[in-house]
Amino acid sequence: MAKPKAPRRTLDSYTVKHINRTVKAGDCVLMRPSDQGKPSYVARIERIEADSRGANVKVHVRWYYRPEESIGGRRQFHGSKEVFLSDHYDFQSADTIEGKCTVHSFKSYTKLDAVGNDDFFCRFEYNSATGAFNPDRVAVYGYCKCEMPYNPDDLMVQCEGCSDWFHPACIEMTPEEAKRLDHFFCEGCSSEGQKKLQNSHNASRHSDTKVQSHHLKVEYILQSSIRSSKHFISGGYETASKVISRTETVEDVFGSP
Repeated sequence: MAKPKAPRRTLDSYTVKHINRTVKAGDCVLMRPSDQGKPSYVARIERIEADSRGANVKVHVRWYYRPEESIGGRRQFHGSKEVFLSDHYDFQSADTIEGKCTVHSFKSYTKLDAVGNDDFFCRFEYNSATGAFNPDRVAVYGYCKCEMPYNPDDLMVQCEGCSDWFHPACIEMTPEEAKRLDHFFCEGCSSEGQKKLQNSHNASRHSDTKVQSHHLKVEYILQSSIRSSKHFISGGYETASKVISRTETVEDVFGSP
């Protein structure tokens, strides 16, 4: 006759001795990978269990996938600290926890003054079996002519005429060249912008009034002032007023499952 399973009990929290950190359900943690050459796995603790003696502690986790672990792999717009909340659950020994981390919402991540090693962000849920994402649309920020979804790690420059944002590579410029610019007008604003700039310089020569220098805004865009009215959707870009027909689908961006 098979020996009955010993009952297990749920713990409110557990102190991982080798890192001297206390974890509880809802915490995000870094887990030891099976391959030491890989980065730590990222997971969210759903439940903590122990045997009747309080030993053999296991954590029920929900895994976050890194872009390179998903079907279709990493894309240009994926941030270096981006992870996807998957539908993959697992039980792991609590001793495989290497540390605690924070998985921010996309909006919260863009407002961070500094990004630490333990900071990540998530803007999608991911079906590990089908490769589908939820939501199935990607916010497009910055209005760069490449129309790629926003990657918060990318350096972008802002046109002083229309206030749209551009990747340096999309305007045939290196990041180093972009950082050295004092002014920038995109192709559509170039003629009018140069006139305004010349008029501004002429006025400053003939006036004792102090004129504020309008330097080019070059920065890693981690702020809430970026407009976000466009969204990538299957078959088009959705704006507040219209849908501009496109041929790309979600699969074109993420890759077919």
